[in-house]
Amino acid sequence: MSTADHPAPRSLAEALRARDDHSLAALLRSRPDLITPVPTDLTQLATRAGTRASVVRALERLDRFTLQAAEALAVAADPASYTELLGLMGGDDGDPAVTAALPGAVAGLREQALVWGGDDRLRLVRTARELLAPSPQHPSPTGLGPTVQEVTAGMSPGRIQEIVGTAGLASTHDAVSAAAALTALFTDRARMDELLGQAPADSLDVLDRLVWGPPYGQVTADPAARLRWLLDRGLLLPTAPGTVVLPREVALHLRAGRAHRAPEPVPPAVEPAGTHTPAVVDATAAGQAYTALATVEELLKDWDEGGPAVLRAGGLSVRDLKRTAVALDASEPMAAFWVELAYAAGLVASDGEADERYAATPAYDEWLEQPPAERWARLAEAWLLATRTAGVVGGRDAKERPLSALGPGLDRSAAPEVRHRVLTLLAGLPQGTAPAADVVLARLRWERPLRARGGTVSRPGESGGAVARPGENGGEDDDLRSRLVRWTLTEAETLGVTGRGALSAHGRALLGAPGPRAADADGPAGPGGRLPFPHHRTARPEPLSAAEQSVASAAAARLLTPLLPEPLDHVLLQADLTAVAPGPLRRPLADTLGVLADVESKGGATVYRFTPGSVRRALDAGRTASDLHAFLATHSRTPVPQPLAYLIDDVARRHGHLRVGAASAYVRCDDDALLNEIIADKRAAALRLRRLAPTVLAAEADPATLLEGLRAMGYAPAAESAEGDVLIARAHAHRTPPRTAPEPVPEGPPVPDPTLLTAAIRAIRAGDLASTAPRKVSTGDAVPPAGGELPRTGSAETLATMQAAVLTGQAVWIGYVNAEGAASQRVIAPVRVEGGFVTAYDHTADEVRTYPLHRITGVAELADERQ
Repeated sequence: MSTADHPAPRSLAEALRARDDHSLAALLRSRPDLITPVPTDLTQLATRAGTRASVVRALERLDRFTLQAAEALAVAADPASYTELLGLMGGDDGDPAVTAALPGAVAGLREQALVWGGDDRLRLVRTARELLAPSPQHPSPTGLGPTVQEVTAGMSPGRIQEIVGTAGLASTHDAVSAAAALTALFTDRARMDELLGQAPADSLDVLDRLVWGPPYGQVTADPAARLRWLLDRGLLLPTAPGTVVLPREVALHLRAGRAHRAPEPVPPAVEPAGTHTPAVVDATAAGQAYTALATVEELLKDWDEGGPAVLRAGGLSVRDLKRTAVALDASEPMAAFWVELAYAAGLVASDGEADERYAATPAYDEWLEQPPAERWARLAEAWLLATRTAGVVGGRDAKERPLSALGPGLDRSAAPEVRHRVLTLLAGLPQGTAPAADVVLARLRWERPLRARGGTVSRPGESGGAVARPGENGGEDDDLRSRLVRWTLTEAETLGVTGRGALSAHGRALLGAPGPRAADADGPAGPGGRLPFPHHRTARPEPLSAAEQSVASAAAARLLTPLLPEPLDHVLLQADLTAVAPGPLRRPLADTLGVLADVESKGGATVYRFTPGSVRRALDAGRTASDLHAFLATHSRTPVPQPLAYLIDDVARRHGHLRVGAASAYVRCDDDALLNEIIADKRAAALRLRRLAPTVLAAEADPATLLEGLRAMGYAPAAESAEGDVLIARAHAHRTPPRTAPEPVPEGPPVPDPTLLTAAIRAIRAGDLASTAPRKVSTGDAVPPAGGELPRTGSAETLATMQAAVLTGQAVWIGYVNAEGAASQRVIAPVRVEGGFVTAYDHTADEVRTYPLHRITGVAELADERQ
């Protein structure tokens, strides 16, 4: 901003008023909370941009160097020149990297309305200065203390004059001028060098310990000689009994003018830790993707007939999570990840029954019918966008309540952004290149230092605050962003988005990244992946819109399809009552075999074992012995072994020989000898059977318990209906009602789209025109408004002024209250006045509107310069 072209703005509102629409759009994109709701004018926008909550949110999104620049401005004079800021950032000797990066950092602060004014008068917004300036309760990250003027404000005039005299300065007439004289001494490099050249060595040691902070120290009532020398000359100043501080000006001299010990103008380079061929990476990731699909299918198959019960507070119990982990042959954290992934994809939900349980949703059946690559893309997209974070399962919330899988309290709004940013960094590396986790973590900490540190800070007397300080506010939120980075790297590998730590081709497509360098998160990279202006955040790819993400997911599925193994239509039957599937099976074959046999082992090949119980399960599902023989003969590349054929015939011969119905329950059988055998069996005592007829037994147990009891005794009963027909218990019968996937919990308002931005800027400009248009001071009954108040005129004058404006074609300024009671100011050009309504071109809305005259509070003519 050049002061030669524009007069120096006197406020943030004036600075915003001087911006063009492109600059305002950039502000509203970077700080979307400012547009919710749309401000009425630029003054309200400036006021909102200076509120504590909005400033805190903006500070949290600054990278480390831009934040360091803001912290330096907070300890500089207000206003400060760009040259002064450069000196604080680069020191007396200067730093070429800081010199190159600082213009972009200042531009970023200006863009976000955290800094305003020209280069000769840079002003940090008041709220940001309050948050970042040092205070005894909240030391600045710069390690600097208060100024001489601030420390001496409460000091006795006599004591200040003593310090001035001992420092070799002429006495003054008042404390203010004495503090100014000390400040001038401490900011004069030559005079300070001379003064410190006289200091004892042990006094200089004291200054060395305080120079980089914290600047406060403790002294006794009778300080040692080395401390007394510093206190007498104001190099240490008392702040409270027993406490002294190193004044800011003295510290800056000892630091050679630098506000920070180590400015970081360049982000840490994401160096590779390993390199693999792209084909190996893609193949490894595809293998993991196939395993992910199999794991989710196995999870929901286990819950097909009704999964674990829902806790009263929501979620899975610890015991059910352990059981799920055993069923999936995974650790409990990984089981929580798979459960949450299925939930995020809308494949599992609670059934809503009185005895509420988790079960697959109807969407699961649709998902199973899709090609494998498309099923994976749906899981990967759900993971990328979900705010629910499985990594926090097992921890506790702010009220010390346990966090359970599928339960409340798992949303972490920063998760989608972190996942996208981590994968974008990987996309910026050459294909096949895998970085170390610590390198990625260091980069993310540079990009969001406040969030990486965790915690909040509040000024005395305030109840809120959100600017992080190291070591404060421990707990679950400490370093959450760092943990999200590590979870992202692990989950991406598990899901098959990455392979051997490198981003796969289909993972790259999932981000909408066309190529490794084109998707570089930092734009055109210099040597070693470093940028000339790394702080410039506009080069960073942002998360895709919903429509763009759908297209990207489809592209990822197309790339993954040829990498997944082709499903097989056969198995290999063996004489030991097992079947070997040498690869993934086609859907009908896998479903039927999963009912007919039990999975014994997994891996490159899956081994199924046939047992009497598994064969009975197939018969219960409605299959006949001839169906099972035909199925095995069709899908086996080896002859059906005789032991397996005998097993099927033997179970089928006994299946349904006994019939169980409801009395409470009964058993009927044409073979009365078999019923005699059951009554005589001691194991049947718990069923409390009694004979009703030669072929019928009654039981006090319910039918389900009776069925299980007889099967435990080695029989193969079948359930029957009231009409005497065999009931077929088909597998996969339990489904929830239609459910939608959980909506992500956004982190603040969403980034506005171009259409909303255009409309909002037009409305803000028009509202600003209405509020700032110069107006004539009317006579008669008109009351000139003050301080943005609505104009007030009588109904007769309002009507007369409107009619006159129609004749002259001039615009007027009105106050208007709508049907909801909301008041606004508008600039309109009346076209017609009739029937109690005025039709006019509304400059505020940029369209022709009709207003009831009784809702117009008053009217005023615009000054001649606006006509």
